This record gives sequence, structure tokens and C-alpha cells, in this order.
Amino acid sequence: MAPTRTTHFMPTEDVLAVALELSNSSWKIALHDGKRENAAIQTVSADNPARRLAEVLDVIAKIRSKWQIEPTVRTVVLYEAGQDGFWIHRALSPLEGFEVHVCDPSSIPVARHARRAKTDRLDAIRLVESLLAWLRGERGRMRVIHVPTADEEAQRHLVRDRGQIQKEVLQHHDRIRKLLRTVGCWQSVDRDIGKRLTQGQLRCADGSVLPEQLQHRLERECERLAHAEQQFATLEKGLIEQLPAPLQERVTQLRKLKAVGPVGAVRMVLELFWREFDNRRQVGACVGLVPQPYDSGDSRVDQGISKQGNRRVRSLSIELAWLWLRYQPDSAITKWYLRRVHGNEKNKRGKRIAIVAVARRLVIAFWRYLAHGEVPEGAMLKRVKGTAMSAA
Repeated sequence: MAPTRTTHFMPTEDVLAVALELSNSSWKIALHDGKRENAAIQTVSADNPARRLAEVLDVIAKIRSKWQIEPTVRTVVLYEAGQDGFWIHRALSPLEGFEVHVCDPSSIPVARHARRAKTDRLDAIRLVESLLAWLRGERGRMRVIHVPTADEEAQRHLVRDRGQIQKEVLQHHDRIRKLLRTVGCWQSVDRDIGKRLTQGQLRCADGSVLPEQLQHRLERECERLAHAEQQFATLEKGLIEQLPAPLQERVTQLRKLKAVGPVGAVRMVLELFWREFDNRRQVGACVGLVPQPYDSGDSRVDQGISKQGNRRVRSLSIELAWLWLRYQPDSAITKWYLRRVHGNEKNKRGKRIAIVAVARRLVIAFWRYLAHGEVPEGAMLKRVKGTAMSAA
């Protein structure tokens, strides 16, 4: 006899949904097969990552035995992206019968009460309910993240570490300059600052020598500066050669465009174009340069861009957009920008809005250029063997 009522939590196929709510001290595990009203909640708290993951597998095996789930039924695991990265995904994915997903935490719907209850147990239940809905085809319930391979993730450290060390160098220079300003020394802080400090060339405003305590602090600061500069030079040397051949080809191809230098090309490839996209909407959404309208009733507000996705690529695309306007004046993107701001050159807010639109168009143009070989309309390629190549 067919059932007289089908509840909303009955899936179209048998599956064991497992949600992991991760924290430092323990993990909450919510398990649901879609055939019962409430999820089973378990806690694992081993102090070793391998043992804690083994406890998770033991819990899953006990629940499968208790609920008499057939061995052929797949197990789908979900957890939120966070400080644990993707090592759990890589550890569970090779296991037979396991399917692992990582979701964006901000995409999980939550109650809008002013004082909503929030515990790890409730978060785990919300995760497993979202997973069941996602498996039923409700893709709007959460957004699954594209997980990079271990090599793809490791390659990002090259450009990210370079940016961090470069920031430290600038911070050291700025700190030394500000310390010298406190005694009226306005000399430039360039690369030989340590040598001039040791030789006593830096003086106070009245010509006297620097105070002994300040001298010692500046010497320590210069030592840290020299160490950071040495690390930066070592990392920068042979940066592109450390990449795999396919990525080197993409970097070389992107560098052929005027306004794109070696650092920008490497960062763009490692942060964004390490993966494949199906269409331009996916590219814009991944960078977070898509509009977020608010249209409800009589309220119609332009909230600006979503600012989701990779913030490093978003800031880099804005920098490249300004460079593109300078070095690609005949391109279609630049002409579109000039038409947009024509007559409103003094409107700084309008120019900022327009440059964000330029950045989105430029990132999409880069994707078409790398994926399909379509050079941006009107763009100029850099000189090759003494010849300027035009792609107009």
C-alpha cells in the first residue's frame, strides 16, 4: 500500500547525511537519513586530529548499524569552510561510499530573531537540514565551495607570503621614519638607512646625536628590516619558475597584455584562474564584483557589490583596472569607462563605481583571453622582438 502522506524530509533516494560543526575542543556530529523527524547528535573530542577523525568514522559506522542502513547507501558529509581548511575533505573523500562537501558559512540561512538561540548542537542540526534540502535539489539552501587540490592550495602561499613580507618591509620603513620624526630628523628612509644609522649620520633637529635608547631601537628595527628584505629577495627570485608548466603558460599569456606585470599575472593565475569557469557570471560571482539589489515593496536600494569570494582577487582587479585605463587607452573597456564618466570628472563617487564595473569587465575579459584565446577588444599586446602587436 502506498503511503497516505509524504513528509518534507523524505528524500528521493536513500542517503546518510552527516554534518560536522567544528571547534577547537570538540566536534558536533549531526546524522540524518531523511526518514525520521530528528537528527542524531554525537560529540567527538579527541586531542589528536587523526584520532578525532577516526572517532567520526566510528560514530558513522554505529549509526549505520543502529539504523540498519545498507552498505550501498552513500554517506554525504558536510562542514563549513573555516580555519580547518580542506584537510578533512581530502581525508574522507578517498573512502569508499563517502561524498564530502564544504559550504560557505554565510550561505546557510539563519533565523532573524533579535535573540536567536545559537549553540554548536543547533548549528549542526541546521547544517544537516540544509544538506538534506541541497540533496533534494534545493540548491539555494547553501553554496558549496570548489575545493582546490593540495598542490593548488600550496601554490598560493608563494604569492601570499610575498605580499605579507612586502607589507612587513613597508611597515618597518614607516616605523623608522616615524621614530626619526619624533626628534626632528626628516631624512629619507631608503635602503641604506641601516648604514647611515651606524655611521652616525642621522641627527636630531638641533644637530645633536640621537638618544641612546632610540639609537638602539632603530638598530633593532633596521636588523628586522634587513632580514625581511633578504627574505623578499629570495622569494621573488625564481617565483614563476616554481610553478607547474600549465600555470607558467597562463602567466606568460597574461603578461603579454599591456598593464599586466609579472606580479599581477602570477597573483591573478594562482588566486583565480587555477580553476575552470563555465560562464562569465561564475567569474564575476567568484570575485564578488556583482551587484546586490534590495527591492522589496516600496524600498529599492542599490547595495553595491556583493564582496563575496576572494577578497585578494577583488582588490587586485581594482588595481589592474586603473592600470588598464592608463596603458590601454584604445581598448573597448577604457572607452566605455570614459563615456560613463564623461562630464562628471569631479564626481569621485561616480568614478569609484565605474572603476568597479571596469574591474568586473576586465576579469571576465582575462578569463575569455585565457580560456578561449579572445584578446580584449582594442587591447594592445606588449612588444615582442621589437614589434608592437595589436589585437584591435
